[in-house]
Amino acid sequence: MSLPKIVSPEEWVNARRTFLVKEKEATRQRDLLNAERRELPMVEVTKAYEFDGPDGKVPLLDLFEGRRQLIIYHFMFHPEWEDGCPSCTAGTDELSPGFLAHLHTRDTTYAMVSRAPLAKLERWKAKRGWDIPWYSSADGDFNYDFGVTIDASRGFDVYNFRTLDEYAARGQESMKTSEQPYDMPGRSCFLEMDGRVFRTYSQYARGLESTGGSYYFLDLTALGRQEEWEEPKGRSEVTRGNVPDFAS
Repeated sequence: MSLPKIVSPEEWVNARRTFLVKEKEATRQRDLLNAERRELPMVEVTKAYEFDGPDGKVPLLDLFEGRRQLIIYHFMFHPEWEDGCPSCTAGTDELSPGFLAHLHTRDTTYAMVSRAPLAKLERWKAKRGWDIPWYSSADGDFNYDFGVTIDASRGFDVYNFRTLDEYAARGQESMKTSEQPYDMPGRSCFLEMDGRVFRTYSQYARGLESTGGSYYFLDLTALGRQEEWEEPKGRSEVTRGNVPDFAS
């Protein structure tokens, strides 16, 4: 890997200012994308999914823990594995108690769901020192319906909105040839209204890699950051990303 070029302080400032223009544009585009995401339609979840949790079997609505929104991380943990997915584990290691508290302040619950038996999830959770709600969907329909368990023999041959044939055509034959069923990672967002549950968003693959604290996760939800900002004096507009763009 090559190292950055050595330049004078003046050249460094000029290069940084030039790059700042691109960063500002990327931020504005991200704000617009977040706003457009909040305007996506939602679909009601009518199937009676059931999960194994510390207090026994519970329906999807119970995973909200009384809050209005729910973010579920589809953690890769095959029923036959003894340990959780290393990549999913690394990402979960970065979630702090403060992260969960910030989501709760915005009426949003974060939980994880895997196919592995609850005993394995509890053991791995204790070993990693996590305090995140984690439920087992066992071999129920949840993981299949939400596109994170691939089993073409049962008609579930789509991941990240592409079929296994499409992956093969793109040179990713392993998506089709790997032994099935197999699990993949994902994240899904839900909204509760009058006891009804709606799916508002799901993301998979490289979309899971972009994280930036609780605000990033709230930007994935239908209600966004839920902050009302007072318009700065002398400013005529505020960004659509729920954050004032004081330094644009």
